[in-house]
Amino acid sequence: MTPTHTAPEPDGTGTATTAPRTTRTGPLRRLLRAVTIAACLPYLALKTAWLCGLHVGIPEGSELRAPENTASLALANSLTVAMDAAVVVLALALTLPWGRRLPAWLTALPLWTATGLLTPIAVAVPVLSLLAAATGDGTVTQETRASLDAWVFTVVYTGFAVQALTLGTLAALYVRDRWGHLLRGRLAALDTDAPTAPARRTIAVTAAAAALLPLTAHLLWSAGATAGLPAHRAGQADSAFRLIAGLDALAAAAAATGVLLLAFPAGRTGAVRLRTAVALAWTGSAVLATRGGWSLLTGAFNDGMVDPSRQATALMTLTYSVEVLAGMLVLATGAHLFAERAAEPATAHTPATAHTRHTAAR
Repeated sequence: MTPTHTAPEPDGTGTATTAPRTTRTGPLRRLLRAVTIAACLPYLALKTAWLCGLHVGIPEGSELRAPENTASLALANSLTVAMDAAVVVLALALTLPWGRRLPAWLTALPLWTATGLLTPIAVAVPVLSLLAAATGDGTVTQETRASLDAWVFTVVYTGFAVQALTLGTLAALYVRDRWGHLLRGRLAALDTDAPTAPARRTIAVTAAAAALLPLTAHLLWSAGATAGLPAHRAGQADSAFRLIAGLDALAAAAAATGVLLLAFPAGRTGAVRLRTAVALAWTGSAVLATRGGWSLLTGAFNDGMVDPSRQATALMTLTYSVEVLAGMLVLATGAHLFAERAAEPATAHTPATAHTRHTAAR
């Protein structure tokens, strides 16, 4: 077995840390990269066709064909083409040498955004497909069914689900290679006396408190409550909407739990693995911020394009806004924490050093 060579490598904070350096892209990563890019092509082709004025997959009578919506749809389609093209670039960055030389934030922020947008799809698509097979309940919402042909949903969301799995695997491998040394050990190893620790705790508590609103709202909507929903949803049992609401509630709980674990690592929580707390905070905050932001953005695009009874209510808009706030606060907490860990000597992340620090703290 060939030993791994390590060398100081900048991690975007201006400080050199010791981390494994990969020298080539293996066959697994090349395969995952190819599948990721291939999964983007149907969506890119469909959106490009719409930008060119074609109505592929858009039935007659759909609001998407209305002339007054042309400008807004062109802007929205251009944005989503750019987003899916960014997935292609990200897949390349995660597998080619130049991707290891990018500043940390330039890689981590797109990965965080992709996590938030793709994770709910990766869960929802197979679950809804199984429900459709078992009960005959459709896998698309009534709004989608009225505006797009059913095959569009199948093609687009299958592609997204594949992207989530392959890009997620590439991201895990990349993070292990580049930042794995920062994720070792348990929460007890964290320095609770760091200069920014008090501010980090304050931000974490604020983020967790903010997450209570989306947690409560989405949990109620997932259970079938209609309070705060548009009028057209009253009395409907939409499997897709209720499942997504449940996933949003789960994301809020994960974000709050993860950020509190990172901010208060003492006591019994000290035995929790650091990577577990990071995974909760990372995934939960990403889903909260990106889905909340996307809902606000699509609401702005849909203003005037859809019937007022189908537009987001004031409570929904407030919930989505608080989601963005909570997600960004969790992200800020994690960014400060790992900037400090990256600035520590490499020996500070070893099990022996962590044990010494935990013993001294007691």
